[in-house]
Amino acid sequence: MLGKFVKVRVTFPMHSYNKRCGYRYQLNYGLVEGGSVPKNTVRGAYIMGINHPVRFFDGRVIAVIRRKNGRGAAWVVAPKSTRFINNEINEAIRFAENRDSYTLECFYESSCGAVVFYEPEDGEREFLLIRNRRSAHWGFPKGHVEYGETYRETAIREVREETGVDIELLPGFEKRSDYTIQGKIEKSVTIFLARCRSRCLKMQEEEIEDCGWFTFDDAMRRLNYENDKRILRDAEQFLAEAEDRHG
Repeated sequence: MLGKFVKVRVTFPMHSYNKRCGYRYQLNYGLVEGGSVPKNTVRGAYIMGINHPVRFFDGRVIAVIRRKNGRGAAWVVAPKSTRFINNEINEAIRFAENRDSYTLECFYESSCGAVVFYEPEDGEREFLLIRNRRSAHWGFPKGHVEYGETYRETAIREVREETGVDIELLPGFEKRSDYTIQGKIEKSVTIFLARCRSRCLKMQEEEIEDCGWFTFDDAMRRLNYENDKRILRDAEQFLAEAEDRHG
């Protein structure tokens, strides 16, 4: 149902009180109506992006809340013109849902990472690539934005967690890559450019299958996706132009 348009009949308007559960609704909540809903599907839905009580709402399913321990599921619905990612949804529904008691599948995903480079005293500049266990392809270290983080903070944390290196983000370089996963999840990745002072790597083995340092030409040969190749070319050009400016 992710990405589908549905109609919600609101049963608990925003600010109403649920006596049985003991909380006041901070979002409109209701039941999804219509033939687009599969049989035997839980129809409960939270509505994001609307800041006043409503009786009915037409919108897009942007997330599925899968409650643990056999407690069923619910949807999150929002206007087509809005975009909410996982940490924003988790924050919005926490008045009613315990974060440890569900998993969240989102229509929109946002990740941040970095093109990390190392410059030896003698030799060619090298770039850090990883190969995730969920994919056979090489790419840049990156991961999901967590609640309260800026995009730059996410990039620094994810690089450290996945490869064990500390980085310094360079100002003036920020690239975005948008694509669709399995035809149903819209993902946006923001990539920065970062300097690393050490080549010593400590791989996050539960997530990363392999990682290493590669010259620009070797890195270009390993990358599979054109978006990643474009970003690496832009990073190399950015660094070359910076060298020319500083002699």
